Amino acid sequence: MTGTDGRGYYTAAQQGEHDHLDLGSFVLQSGYTLPAATLAYRTHGTLNAAKDNAVLFPHMYSGTPSSLDVHIGPGLPLDPERFFVICPGQLGGGMSSSPSNTPAPFDRGQFPPVSIADDVLAQHRLVTEHFGIARLHAVLGWSMGAQQTYEWAVRFPAMVPRAAAFAGTARTPVHHRVFIDLHLELLRSDPAFAGGFYADSADVRLGLTRHALAFSLQGLTPEWYRGEHWRRLGFASADDFRQGFVRGWFAPMDPNNLIAQASKWWRADLSPHGHGSLHAALGRIPAHFFVVPFGGDQFFPVADCEEDAGHLPHGELRVIDTPSGHFAMFGLLDEDTRRIHEVMAEMLAS
Repeated sequence: MTGTDGRGYYTAAQQGEHDHLDLGSFVLQSGYTLPAATLAYRTHGTLNAAKDNAVLFPHMYSGTPSSLDVHIGPGLPLDPERFFVICPGQLGGGMSSSPSNTPAPFDRGQFPPVSIADDVLAQHRLVTEHFGIARLHAVLGWSMGAQQTYEWAVRFPAMVPRAAAFAGTARTPVHHRVFIDLHLELLRSDPAFAGGFYADSADVRLGLTRHALAFSLQGLTPEWYRGEHWRRLGFASADDFRQGFVRGWFAPMDPNNLIAQASKWWRADLSPHGHGSLHAALGRIPAHFFVVPFGGDQFFPVADCEEDAGHLPHGELRVIDTPSGHFAMFGLLDEDTRRIHEVMAEMLAS
């Protein structure tokens, strides 16, 4: 796969081995057809004979299926000895069909608009047609993965008996759309961005650096910096943390992929399932649904998540207070991961 990073970020050497489902000519919600589309995915564990132990775990913005490995393993709630965990790649995320790996004329700036619904429809084909699963044990996700979880629960209600949305809402809040507009502008501010896309280059720096700066501010809470929690990760200063962790996370990525994902993130909205009413759409979800905001999250504040939970027929609100803010699910602090896994276990056993 080619890309602007020039360092093979989206390869098996960096991300581990992935399987791919051939989607053929995949018709998108935007009205475009994505030719020779593929859905990348990783699995953990074994699908049992009854095919009732499958858990779908879609990933967040800028992530890949391997980004979720920290939450899957022996002795954890998502134990491969018990569950068959399916981690699909987002369209536009670099492993599935994306600007960085789609041939012209659909590459880079011509990559068609993709949506959360497109992700879920592709995943549904993987689950039902490829694996022959009629009903999942659960769906869960963080951030954009949470948005995919909501879409699954309302679009295929009979398949989702239980779900958990960590730090994500059923519709991207207006204030957060402003932030997405900001980080899109920063991504596009690099001189290498021309004609609506980045051409292949090994020297895309400025846009990604500015984009990371915005995430350094909004992705964490003021308490993260005030309390110098970055010291617990071995960083010498706040700037050292920003350079080594936040900028280091985004630096090898293809900015065209990030733009495709961010545009999808901006448009996420469950209300069409309720004929324009978000509350009506949430009211159609029969799943036992755990809504799990992170205290201090400046992307998806507790109040927005609490509003969603209040309109779910079987909604459960579980607030996890943390100085890590939206980034808590990265596992920055051990206590964050412990609380997250407690909620996962509660949901999986419900």
